[in-house]
Amino acid sequence: MKRLMSTKEVSQFLGVNEKMVYTLVAEKGLPASKVTGKWLFPIHLVEQWIEANTVNYPEVPERLPAYQGLLIITGSNDLLLDQAISLFNTRYRDQVAVFGNLGSMGGLRALRQSFCHIATCHLLQENEADYNFDFAMQELDKMPVVVNFSRREQGLIIQKNNPKQIASVADLEKNGLRLVNRSLATGTRLLLDRELKKAGFNGAKIQGYHHEVNRHLDVGLEILSGRADVGPGIRSVADILGLDFIPLRWERYDLLITKAHFFDKEVQNFLGLLHDEQFTRLGQTRAGYDLSSSGKMIFPTDLK
Repeated sequence: MKRLMSTKEVSQFLGVNEKMVYTLVAEKGLPASKVTGKWLFPIHLVEQWIEANTVNYPEVPERLPAYQGLLIITGSNDLLLDQAISLFNTRYRDQVAVFGNLGSMGGLRALRQSFCHIATCHLLQENEADYNFDFAMQELDKMPVVVNFSRREQGLIIQKNNPKQIASVADLEKNGLRLVNRSLATGTRLLLDRELKKAGFNGAKIQGYHHEVNRHLDVGLEILSGRADVGPGIRSVADILGLDFIPLRWERYDLLITKAHFFDKEVQNFLGLLHDEQFTRLGQTRAGYDLSSSGKMIFPTDLK
């Protein structure tokens, strides 16, 4: 188990008094769990929280490799994205695309540090009417180019025939229900936590809330194996594993690219695939995708 800190320890760690710690939990989202009446703070989540709230990062040198033909994509994982990368590697024999599964926030950080050419992201904004812009502006010095990859259906993946009789997020507090979750760096976790807040209860009280896995597919496999009853994820995973699905919302899953690399040959070749008939057919064979905006430039609208 990851190390846990007490309120006193986390106050010393952050250099604030204990009263301020409670304020940070209530108002600033400091990660915490209440066990037997006492607050406990997972140190790795506190460190992530500090990094996520850091501003004025120092300038970093260009770190992308000079090797021509290498396309590095990081961020939120996706089944259709995996197929698009395979299509790219098959189509362009003199180029290689690779993916680093870091979650949406991890993808933005990698883009900021020049560790990747493209970051994949689906972070729902506070107004719940748009995606990614506020997070990109907070994380990056300059807004990147934003191109839509697809729209995806997000929801709860549940066991076949719904033996636990789960109808909505509000049912997740049922006694005996076992959740499998995604990490704090992911847009899927962000959506779940918002839905839990709307339902009026603390997700940390749910059995398995801190049981985190790295991919949408891993959520489905935990449920398929019987180790969990429910978990947040995309409809396409439920479909390929023969599981049931409770929809929450359609989301915009975007590609974020710095203007310095937008016109790189490898980047343009990958974006070109989004208009390709073969890619469209791949998307049509997967449940839970809408490709009507795939390849559309969301921001800026006048890039030449």
